[in-house]
Amino acid sequence: MRPALPAGFLRLPVAHRALHDRAAGRVENSPSAVRAAVEAGYAIEVDVQLSADGQAMVFHDETLDRLTAERGRISARSAAELGQIGLSGGPDVIPTLAQVLAMVAGRVPLLIEIKDQTEVMGPTDGRLEAAVAQALTGYGGEVAVMSFNPHAVAHMARLAPHVARGLTTSSWDPADWAPVPAAVCDTLRDIPDFDRVGASFISHQANDLTRPQVLSLRAAGVPILCWTIRSESQEVLARQIAANVTFEGYRSALPA
Repeated sequence: MRPALPAGFLRLPVAHRALHDRAAGRVENSPSAVRAAVEAGYAIEVDVQLSADGQAMVFHDETLDRLTAERGRISARSAAELGQIGLSGGPDVIPTLAQVLAMVAGRVPLLIEIKDQTEVMGPTDGRLEAAVAQALTGYGGEVAVMSFNPHAVAHMARLAPHVARGLTTSSWDPADWAPVPAAVCDTLRDIPDFDRVGASFISHQANDLTRPQVLSLRAAGVPILCWTIRSESQEVLARQIAANVTFEGYRSALPA
């Protein structure tokens, strides 16, 4: 079963980590950024990590250090503990995926990136994927999941086969991906798992969109999203190949 990417993801520009703006007190992946994206009418991309007690938390990094005043791995704290930790630069605390789903409530499409839990793009234990699938139970809005780790996407095919799933892909330059082994980068670069995991789209690194495998998928009718666009001029170039963009730092034009 290969569920199609919902149409909203091809119509509405996707706000990267929601519509964040530190100058306005909206930290990436925060409730404030999610609400701002909903109000503006953008699709939303968020990241999820796993709490110590098996909850999907909306947070990008493996550690708390960059985005909070706390230190250490997010996976060492319970969801309740994480829900008391303030995000630096804004009024929010770290939300669960269930809380973000309730905020969005189907009003705009939501793209969920499942962060790699192995640090080397290896086989995962499926706990984060199970938490995502559980949170999505009964959700009626346009939603899709994706991951750089094909093993995570394969878990989602098993756990939530009705939810559209894709691969987040890149040029896989080993210098940018340590500690992922160079041999793994070499393998993933050719997007070999697309059919194996039943993907229906990819979200590819914007400055690598002319890669032959990307163009081949596009020619076969696969929707190509891209990350991360930071200006109108970059968006114009990306849209020559990509069907839609994930953006931050400016406001992508909404359809009339």
